[in-house]
Amino acid sequence: MTEEEAIQIAEYVAAACPAQKFGEFTPDVWGEILAPYDADDARRAVIAVAARQPFISPAEIITEIKARRADRIDAATLVYDGDPGETGLESARSIRALTKAAADGAIPPRPVRAALGRGTTPELPPGRAAAVLGAVGNALPAVRAGVTNPRALPCRICQALPGTSCTTRGRRRQDVHPARLDDAKRAAAGLPPIDPADEQLEIERRRAASAAALAATEQPAPNYEDIT
Repeated sequence: MTEEEAIQIAEYVAAACPAQKFGEFTPDVWGEILAPYDADDARRAVIAVAARQPFISPAEIITEIKARRADRIDAATLVYDGDPGETGLESARSIRALTKAAADGAIPPRPVRAALGRGTTPELPPGRAAAVLGAVGNALPAVRAGVTNPRALPCRICQALPGTSCTTRGRRRQDVHPARLDDAKRAAAGLPPIDPADEQLEIERRRAASAAALAATEQPAPNYEDIT
């Protein structure tokens, strides 16, 4: 939360609780206390707390924020398949990052059957794929030559959610799709994921180049007349 957002939260509380007194430096103090938390979460917490009591403290806002984050984690039904090549510490960090993404709302609610890969797995809501990458992929440890654990990222081929394995024709794969591995390498290097449109253009360019090379090899050799 920025300093400006902290001031807005203080003004929000003042509007919701007109009997509550605020000093000149109240927004500054609240800004320091609420700095680790998201401004939208704080706003929702103010509404929830103000609905049941006439005065609000920063501690009560934080308690409400934590309760909402815990509810999101429970609703996401997190399942982490893991990676045989990662250490215990790397696995713990991956699970921690995945849990944070769920608390931030980057992973949608899903039933147990979907979390275990049984039945239809819901797709990420519009705009959430980037949120998952930002919240999960960049916070995960490097595994083998700086490659981020690919299972910590969503798969754009089979739409596997973070923490779950890739599937082919409904069956779980032992490995991940190459595109998911490429996204993990790019995340480890601090690069954005590949744009599917750009990837398709590159595929078409390579196909055109291959067709042109093949056509060139199939042209008959010129028949020069022997004038000697």
